[in-house]
Amino acid sequence: MVHTDAMDLRLLPDSLSVCRLPSSSPWPAPAGRGFYSATRVEDELSIVCASHEVPDSAEARVEEGWRVLEVAGPLDFSMIGVLASLSAVLAEAEVSIFVISTHDTDYVLVRDEKLERAMDALREAGHTVRDE
Repeated sequence: MVHTDAMDLRLLPDSLSVCRLPSSSPWPAPAGRGFYSATRVEDELSIVCASHEVPDSAEARVEEGWRVLEVAGPLDFSMIGVLASLSAVLAEAEVSIFVISTHDTDYVLVRDEKLERAMDALREAGHTVRDE
């Protein structure tokens, strides 16, 4: 069963970078109070941060130019198909995504050059997208 209710999304203001560092890199501390996510797995340390906060490391692989759409939350863990309802629309519009989930909600990152296409496709599918 896929969750089919329209979702409410909000465009966050910052331009973000997705960074990959070696897994042995020291745990980074966020410089500001904006969007920031760090995940360490066996093979890498991934950081998503404001572009002006990219780690200063020769070993960092950095992908700049991402924007983030926040799904209004908190979302109950029993909800089914939230990301499927969004990702299917974006896949149909040929928009690649990078997703981060937290305890309360989901964040869908899209490349800056595909942002308008993504927001238009989501709106056409019945979702609300605020770009305040």
